[in-house]
Amino acid sequence: QVHLVESGGGLVQPGGSLRLSCVASEASGFTLDYYTYAWFRQAPGKEREGVSCISASDGWTSYADSVKGRFTISKDNAKNTVYLQMNSLEPEDTGFYFCAAAPHAELVSLNPVDFHNWGQGTQVTVSS
Repeated sequence: QVHLVESGGGLVQPGGSLRLSCVASEASGFTLDYYTYAWFRQAPGKEREGVSCISASDGWTSYADSVKGRFTISKDNAKNTVYLQMNSLEPEDTGFYFCAAAPHAELVSLNPVDFHNWGQGTQVTVSS
């Protein structure tokens, strides 16, 4: 079981930037290098949607159309940390952002059913 802790959320004006972090840990000591990680978000009254994913194998990435060109996902294996750099934020980006992990090195997916390890989330609010 992978334990995920997100941070970096907050209130930002439209056009601003935030960087979310997700620190992963695993009690049994197995390496986390073979996990695929993803960011999801959920706005009030809406379903959880995939934002971005980065696979363990070759670092393949995937982005939702709504964030392409504005968000960048990256991973630091040495720190067991996944980042989501969010630029040019829009009010529509407001929501609770969750980090998720799956023990499949070649998985590239924005479907929440493919992920079984979830963090508690961090709130992102884009408002003037």
